[in-house]
Amino acid sequence: MELSAGLTLGYIPYLNCIPFFHHLKENGFHGEFITGVPSELNQMLQQGRLDVSPSSSFEYARNWKKYLLLPGHSISSFGRVKSVLLFSPVDLSELSGREISITGESATSINLLRIIFREFYNLHNVTDTVPDLPIETLIRERKPALLIGDRALRLAGQLPSGMQVFDLGEIWYQQTGLPFVFALWMIHRNVLDRFPLELAALGEQLQKSQRQLMADLYPVAKGVAEAAGLDIETVVNYWKTIDYQLEAEHLQSLQLFFELCVKYNLLDEKPELNFLQ
Repeated sequence: MELSAGLTLGYIPYLNCIPFFHHLKENGFHGEFITGVPSELNQMLQQGRLDVSPSSSFEYARNWKKYLLLPGHSISSFGRVKSVLLFSPVDLSELSGREISITGESATSINLLRIIFREFYNLHNVTDTVPDLPIETLIRERKPALLIGDRALRLAGQLPSGMQVFDLGEIWYQQTGLPFVFALWMIHRNVLDRFPLELAALGEQLQKSQRQLMADLYPVAKGVAEAAGLDIETVVNYWKTIDYQLEAEHLQSLQLFFELCVKYNLLDEKPELNFLQ
């Protein structure tokens, strides 16, 4: 049965979202896609201008009473994520007192970096700022900086001389033994009564879309690699790296991340994890 049009979905124009979205309309979704970087979609979802979106897990924690989670889906990694990277001229333990340039695109990655410094490296005097210059320019000037998304993938493949690269997903996994959940599928509560059938169908549609792409990665990778400034194998291997599930280990990791955010005053309270039933 085809569902009526209605739901507006946030679409992050990063490679890691393509498995969810590329075949989604073929699998029964008839709503609208709204494109934006994670921070933009976070704001739109918070304001009720989006119905559903893959959004920063930190945004869920910050405004959890406004949302429900779509079960079974996330953007996570068991170890290396390859697209949330700290570039630095020195080891992390040597960044005491330094200022890190950060992208304003993702609240989760920024707060994960703060947790890593404070909890795992006992560095409480590392600050961060969103610079006026492009992050890539500062990295080429050998200044420490956080870069995410396709831009991080590209620069890691052309690592400037004298710079090291640290994968935040890998650090979290090494320290906790858990996957890190960068994004969750979040539903604004004000849409529950308006589109119950569409919401009930969305989880299966996302799963089918993702499985369809993962079963045959190369045709889609060939179509997107050049525009992303990457080679086909890099795109394929990146999609194989991302974990799109949301199971018990992921939820345990979320709980730990939120607890640490409260510990370091990045959150006022630990959120409840409430799911669409």
